[in-house]
Amino acid sequence: MTQDAVVTKVFKNGMAEVAVSRGTACGSNCGNCESCVFQNEIKAFAKNTVHAKPGEKVIIESLSSRIFSAAFLLYIVPMVLFVIGYAIAASLGLGEGMRVLCSFAAFAVAVAVVIVYQRHSKRKNPIKFEITQLR
Repeated sequence: MTQDAVVTKVFKNGMAEVAVSRGTACGSNCGNCESCVFQNEIKAFAKNTVHAKPGEKVIIESLSSRIFSAAFLLYIVPMVLFVIGYAIAASLGLGEGMRVLCSFAAFAVAVAVVIVYQRHSKRKNPIKFEITQLR
């Protein structure tokens, strides 16, 4: 996966800090509505193989498989456990209210597990970026 970025700092160890603009669902045109409540710029560290200097626009690359697996874990797993929680409650013959309660409980447990796993994974094996081109 590639993204456009701007180099903000360069370090002697061959790494650089880059600022990546995060797109929004509305097309990243924040000047029109100014309703975004989230930070629209993310800082990341990237391997500086092209010897970019601060202020230069670059293209950074990361493994798409890491991005897609994180998205799958974040969006799909909780929904699957939501359905499984409902199905288990239904197979036990519980009433509709208890089925819904069990499905939301399974969803909450899944979200908690995903949060803990992603925080652990971020520290142990963060997503690595590399500057591949100057713009």
